[in-house]
Amino acid sequence: KIITLPDRDLILTGLLEIESEIETGIFTWRPELEDIHMNIESRLHEKIGSVAGKLHTARSRNDQVSLDMRMYVKDSINIIIEQLTAFQRVLLDLASQYDDVIIPGYTHLQKAQPVLFAHHLLAYFEMITRDKTRFKEACQRTDVLPLGSGALAGLPYDLDRSYVARELGFSQISENSMDAVSDRDFVIDYLSAASICMMHISRLSEELILWTTEEFSLIKLPSEYTTGSSIMPQKRNPDFAEISRGKTGRVYGNLISMLTILKGLPMTYNRDLQE
Repeated sequence: KIITLPDRDLILTGLLEIESEIETGIFTWRPELEDIHMNIESRLHEKIGSVAGKLHTARSRNDQVSLDMRMYVKDSINIIIEQLTAFQRVLLDLASQYDDVIIPGYTHLQKAQPVLFAHHLLAYFEMITRDKTRFKEACQRTDVLPLGSGALAGLPYDLDRSYVARELGFSQISENSMDAVSDRDFVIDYLSAASICMMHISRLSEELILWTTEEFSLIKLPSEYTTGSSIMPQKRNPDFAEISRGKTGRVYGNLISMLTILKGLPMTYNRDLQE
């Protein structure tokens, strides 16, 4: 065994105590220790002594960081899919509630043909369905365990990586250690899916903004979803839609930033990836 059972129990007990300290806000973060890994290992050493050094056996921060990012992206995608599904239910409810309402259909932002309001709303239902598919595909490509890759050249231990994958909820195992520690394609997949999704949300936001104007007068938002003016009492500004439309650019920026960082990186790990 790489780590004895008594040492294992000592390490686990110490880590659980540290977890409690972090959750209750009493853990002291020390910037000079560089990152979360060294902060935890240092605190563990204070608690259990030199056995804490075994915590890092068969691990590198390179494959640890890749693992952490993959777990974060998987969790984020699952949350987003749940939220998008809830949003689709709202669209279906509205379509059912106003199934006989007719509105103008537009081309070139000019009135073209009459359409059902429900039909218009369900166009966004279809967009969100495609978004969910993209997120699910991104999650599948993210679902790869990198642990066991070490810094870049693997490990001198015969580890049961399949067991580790099952314990951490991964369905696949990385095949190439150099690729495993340097791969951030899954982040780009995630940000790409998010960018397309936000493009759809932004389009809906723009239509809500147009529909609430006096010129269109298609819908009226509840007062709790609008703001007024300090000098113009008639104003009912759809701020939430404008803010949503504006935040789309931030998501686009994250995607472009990631692509720009990765475009010139040699193998394998580079500090640029910290960004």
